Amino acid sequence: MTRSDLVEELAARFGQLTHRDAEYAVKTILDAVGEALVRGHRIEIRGFGSFSVNHRPPRMGRNPRSGEAVAIPEKRVPHFKPGKALREAVDKRTAEMEEKAPPATGTLSN
Repeated sequence: MTRSDLVEELAARFGQLTHRDAEYAVKTILDAVGEALVRGHRIEIRGFGSFSVNHRPPRMGRNPRSGEAVAIPEKRVPHFKPGKALREAVDKRTAEMEEKAPPATGTLSN
C-alpha cells in the first residue's frame, strides 16, 4: 500500500472527509511520527506496533569491487516492531491464503 492508496482508503471509509482532508490527515500523522523519531522519542500504537530509533555502532566493511576495508560510521536508524495483535493477524491471514492457493506441481516437463 502506498501513501496515496492510504489516502484513498481513508477518504472512501469516511464519506465526510474530502480527498484533500484525508491527504492532510495522513501527511500530519506521518510528519508527527517522523518528527518524534528525529527527536529520539519512541512511538507506541497499541494493537499495531512501536517505532523507535536503533543505534548502529561504527564498524569495518568492505568495498565489494576492490575488497578494500572501509570504515562505516555509527548511525541511528528507525525501527518498527509489530505488536502482538498485528503479528497474529498477519500470520493467520497468510496461513488462510496459503490454504486457498492451488497446490504447486513438483515436476517440470519439457
